[in-house]
Amino acid sequence: MSFRFFVYGTLLPGEANHGLFLRGRTAAEEPGRLNGAVLYGGPGYPYAVEERGGVVHGELVTALPDAYEELLADLDRLEEYAPGDPRNLYERVEREVHRDGTGPPLRAWVYVAAPAVAARLRARGKLIESGDWRLR
Repeated sequence: MSFRFFVYGTLLPGEANHGLFLRGRTAAEEPGRLNGAVLYGGPGYPYAVEERGGVVHGELVTALPDAYEELLADLDRLEEYAPGDPRNLYERVEREVHRDGTGPPLRAWVYVAAPAVAARLRARGKLIESGDWRLR
């Protein structure tokens, strides 16, 4: 697995969790997009919900190799993600992320809404039409 994450909410530059979790732990941060997902507003943070035809805008973050394991554990705690736990609000999945600049898509970890959460959001959530948390 790579050392990459795709972030689209409170971990974006200028948002509340960027400095707390990413500052000093990344080798690169560049604009990117996740195809095949849409964005819903949550209680102070968004959820990406996998859906054909959608696009979520965010940042492709490459962790410093020596910071990766600790950062992964910290982000799992932030997102309250535990592998296989049916109570997860998010699932951590590996997806292709397209960079806004040049170059091929890259594989990255993405936290997407867990199936039960995604179903609730599709039924009565607030869709962020732009797919960009910063433009909400």
